[in-house]
Amino acid sequence: MKLVFAGTPEVAVPALDALIASGRHEVAAVVTRPDAPAGRGRRLVASPVAQRAEEAGIEVLKPARPRDEDFLARLREIAPDCCPVVAYGALLPKAALGIPARGWVNLHFSLLPAWRGAAPVQHAVMAGDEVTGASTFLIEEGLDSGPVYGVLTEEVRPTDTSGDLLTRLAFAGAGLLAATMDGIEDGTLHAVEQPADGVTLAPKITVEDAEVQWSAPALRVDRVVRGCTPAPGAWTLFRGERLKLVQATPAVDRSELAPGELSVGKNNVFAGTGSHAVELLWVQPQGKKPMRAADWARGVRIVPGELLGN
Repeated sequence: MKLVFAGTPEVAVPALDALIASGRHEVAAVVTRPDAPAGRGRRLVASPVAQRAEEAGIEVLKPARPRDEDFLARLREIAPDCCPVVAYGALLPKAALGIPARGWVNLHFSLLPAWRGAAPVQHAVMAGDEVTGASTFLIEEGLDSGPVYGVLTEEVRPTDTSGDLLTRLAFAGAGLLAATMDGIEDGTLHAVEQPADGVTLAPKITVEDAEVQWSAPALRVDRVVRGCTPAPGAWTLFRGERLKLVQATPAVDRSELAPGELSVGKNNVFAGTGSHAVELLWVQPQGKKPMRAADWARGVRIVPGELLGN
């Protein structure tokens, strides 16, 4: 089939690579978000998908909005059979949905209908799911509600951050998306409507959502830290400034600390929660690089009874 691939971040690159390498399909063009400011100089940088497509000699389309008529006209000229999508980052208008003969097929990182929305992996980690996965489905106008072509499952490991889990799903999902394209082309794969039960939503995690609430149980604090790593980054306040929590782990043998209360040993830093304490392993003070929590604690000279949070 002739394909136009839509995607933007690094997590979409494995799927693009899988389609390029398949030998069965022609990736005629790539649709991605416009170049965005990055780095200290804030110079405009092409998305990871755009960079990979340019390396492969594939035409790159960067519409400011996918409803722009110039973009729609070029898509009609290409006349793709199908448009596979991975984390494109913009809503597709009805005018675009009707152009490819076999529609737009999204690789979504959850077991639909669970975790429909922008942040399925983060929500799976924060909710304590033991199993998640990826689904390919036909895009409709609703939010991730279209009929499903295929699924795969993936264990959520006890120490997984959302970044760890998303990396594994990106590579496993690349194979699923390529197989879905094969099945659509040869007619052996047919989409099945999603069940009405079991729908959960996964809206974007905001910076406000990532603030650690020390009155919550240690298990919840651990899930927030892992679910918000690497982005947007779990955080708390210390002496009125934000302190990012890069890595922490429950300390089931420590229960004497009040919520947010710090306890510093020679090589350990503990913080109280609504249940037992958590051990802070890596932190990132405002304006500095990540560092071991014990090194941070020695530098700021924490006094007994000092608290994290408001």
